[in-house]
Amino acid sequence: MNNHDASSDAPRQVSFALRHLSVADWARFGVQEIAYIRPVVVNGEPAISIHAADGTPIGAAPNAALAIAAIEQHELAAVLVH
Repeated sequence: MNNHDASSDAPRQVSFALRHLSVADWARFGVQEIAYIRPVVVNGEPAISIHAADGTPIGAAPNAALAIAAIEQHELAAVLVH
């Protein structure tokens, strides 16, 4: 009798798949689901830029709270990048 649950392999399979993504696949990873913010200066004023996961600028806001709200309003996941 086999007590092995196939669902217990899922995390291992995902981990394997992520480790073997090509550079091009990594560049596109999360582009439609993830956005990040970073501080910038616009017209001499501090602001927060919003970027897609691949780095494409997609917006700006006067502060981080508004930038995150805009990201969430567009059904994206906001992540912090260091």
